[in-house]
Amino acid sequence: MTDDDNRPGRAIVTTGSVTPARELVAAGLVDEHRLFVYPVVLGHGRRLFADAADVPRLRLVQSLPFTSGVVLLRYRTA
Repeated sequence: MTDDDNRPGRAIVTTGSVTPARELVAAGLVDEHRLFVYPVVLGHGRRLFADAADVPRLRLVQSLPFTSGVVLLRYRTA
């Protein structure tokens, strides 16, 4: 959650691990996704959302490019 969110509770942050993030999304506990996009093409990897049916409705609220080429994308659940 962010400071402007008036719902009770504390923020939960996960970094670098898809499994707990998927579990939090499935439980409906995520109101914001902060994704750092790196300009590297790997050709493989684990997806945050296993398939299209798992993707919640998301609304982009911020995009912040860094001089390194990395971009921070903040999405809120709709």
